[in-house]
Amino acid sequence: FCLLLVSGGELFDRIVEKGFYTEKDASTLIRQVLDAVNYLHRMGIVHRDLKPENLLYFNPQDESKIMISDFGLSKMEGSGDVMSTACGTPGYVAPEVLAQKPYSKAVDCWSIGVIAYILLCGYPPFYDENDSKLFEQILKADYEFDAPYWDDISDSAKDFISRLMEKDPAKRFTCEQALRHPWIAGDTALCKNIHESVSRQIRKNFAKSKWRQAFNATAVVRHMRRLQLGSSMGSSIDASNYVTEHLRIHSSTSVLCHIINNHYCLSVTGSHARPNHHNGSAL
Repeated sequence: FCLLLVSGGELFDRIVEKGFYTEKDASTLIRQVLDAVNYLHRMGIVHRDLKPENLLYFNPQDESKIMISDFGLSKMEGSGDVMSTACGTPGYVAPEVLAQKPYSKAVDCWSIGVIAYILLCGYPPFYDENDSKLFEQILKADYEFDAPYWDDISDSAKDFISRLMEKDPAKRFTCEQALRHPWIAGDTALCKNIHESVSRQIRKNFAKSKWRQAFNATAVVRHMRRLQLGSSMGSSIDASNYVTEHLRIHSSTSVLCHIINNHYCLSVTGSHARPNHHNGSAL
């Protein structure tokens, strides 16, 4: 395998720096992600940690393509092992992952829905300082298109997101289905400038995301140590905290990528993509 240098920066940074940003721009970005993930799924690869921080621009040019990075949690589907490990990043994981049920590549489609939601309003669909309450929201697929932030967003965009953020993975859109949705394949995405509201919310809600990733990783380690200590002493464990305690947050790679100026990642750009590097072993 060979390494591919990706120097265009992160998705959020590019959006904030732009002076003009529309729903159509978001649609174009999501189409690129869908093309790439669709290719991965056809190859039997499930990423399992899709989030905006892992979407990088190939180069600094305006027309640069999007690249997917951080395959530390990726896994080959159909390799004989059933995927049931609760892993990912809080806020982006699918309900079936938190429910500790066997899951499939549909978890990536849920994450793309979450990313699309954020790209259109600048804040996440699920949020709570308390992880247990956050996971309860996700398990129920309890999200809304809040006014006034969604007032100028098309019904087609909302329908697209709802198809991906479907609680039942059997009913959830696949990447191929999502690529055929009018918001992606048609002309229903609006061209109104939403940069001011979206960039303001991105700055407000994701300014400390780098710090929070490092903190969350440390917090989970502490939680798991306490859990192991409690088990060895024969003490009972609150079931409401079980999912929180066992969620594996793999942030060491992504935090490192935030610190350095240049990134190395897997080259995935659609039907002609090929893997150049795999950073970390799949669980």
